[in-house]
Parts: sequence; structure tokens; C-alpha cells
Amino acid sequence: MLENLNKIQIENPVDLIITQIRDLITEGQLKPGEKLPPERKLAEHLGVSRSHVRAAISKLEFYGIVKILPQSGTVVTGIGLVALEGLITDILKIEKKDFKSLVETRVLLEKETARLAAIHRSENDIEEIENALVAYEGKLTKGENAVEEDLMIHLKIAEAGKNSVLKTLMMIITPDIVKNFINLKVCNDVNNIKTIKEHRLIFESIVNQNPEEAIKYMDAHLKDVMSFSQNNNI
Repeated sequence: MLENLNKIQIENPVDLIITQIRDLITEGQLKPGEKLPPERKLAEHLGVSRSHVRAAISKLEFYGIVKILPQSGTVVTGIGLVALEGLITDILKIEKKDFKSLVETRVLLEKETARLAAIHRSENDIEEIENALVAYEGKLTKGENAVEEDLMIHLKIAEAGKNSVLKTLMMIITPDIVKNFINLKVCNDVNNIKTIKEHRLIFESIVNQNPEEAIKYMDAHLKDVMSFSQNNNI
């Protein structure tokens, strides 16, 4: 009898918040340039914690759906609606046997984005990547979860490569891979120091416009996630 019963999946509050915001955007109730209510008001209205609202907004920003403007709030960009649609429909809920293939694809994409970033990066790109690095390192040194900050580093590298198709593919496949890896992998100070150093080496190769080094350091950085996909069932 048990084999005929399906596991009950309780939806994550963050995903529910994103779904509602997505609906407002696709229905035209939220238009590009309009601001979302402040985190506190959203949390009170939705009956969730501010941390849930913050996580939802961070994910929406990663996908280019909203932009957080200092002292101005969160604004709908109108960019990346296809990516948002993919996010909401949970395209990454794939069969376990496919996870390794997905990670292999991520490795290929990441190495190419690093190579292109080293060739095409601008001074503004360098500043954006460094800001993402500082935010990531700040969270890790405080012992806090830095998943979103990690994702932002890789997104900024992809943006620096000036290839919109690669960037979109990265946005689609990377977030849940990184979250599975970080959430299930035992994190400690040694691993944190290691990942900080790896990110810095990638960054320096991009600053120095050395595509070969960028590929090498990105490949080394992704060794752990590749090994993780081969040795774990998710």
C-alpha cells in the first residue's frame, strides 16, 4: 500500500512569496520601475518573518527580476521574466540520476564564463565582482549562511563575460546546485578559508585579463561540487 502514497511536500515560505510577486508582475499589477513595499510591511502582511521576505527578494534580485537600490527600496526591473518563470515552475526538480549531469553542465558553463570575463571585463565589472566577494567573505567570517552571496559572485562573473545566453543558462541551473552543495556539505573554518581563497584567485585572473588562469582556477574551485555530485544522492 505504501508505494501508492506520495510524499507530502510542504512549500517553502520563500517560494510562496516569490510566486505571489511573480503573479503580480505577470498580471501587470506590478510594473517595471514600481517599488515593492518595505520588508517589514511585506512580512507583516504575509504573516512571515522578515528573513523569509529578505531571502525571497535576494533570489528575485539574483534572477534580475528586482533591483535593490540603496535608500530607495526594491524596484521591479522588468528584466528576466523568462528566468523567473523557470524559477517558479521549479525546473530544477529533476530526477536524482540527472543531478550529476546538471553539475557537469554547470562546470562547463562556469569555466566559459570565467574565460569570457577575463577577456571582456570592464572596470565596473571588477567593482561589482569585488563587492560580491566582500559581501560573501563578510558573511562567512561571521559564521553566517552565504549562499546568496556565493551565487551573486558567479552571476557577476557571468555578467562580466558579456554573453547574455551564458548568463541566462547560469541563472537557470546554478542556484539550486549551490544550495544543495552548501546546505548538505559540512561547513567549517577550513572550508571557508579555502573557498575564499579560490574565489580570490578567480577574481585576480579576471582582473589581470588572463583567461587561461581564469579557467584553471574556476575548474579547481568546482572540484568539490563535482566530487559531491558523484558521491551523494540528492
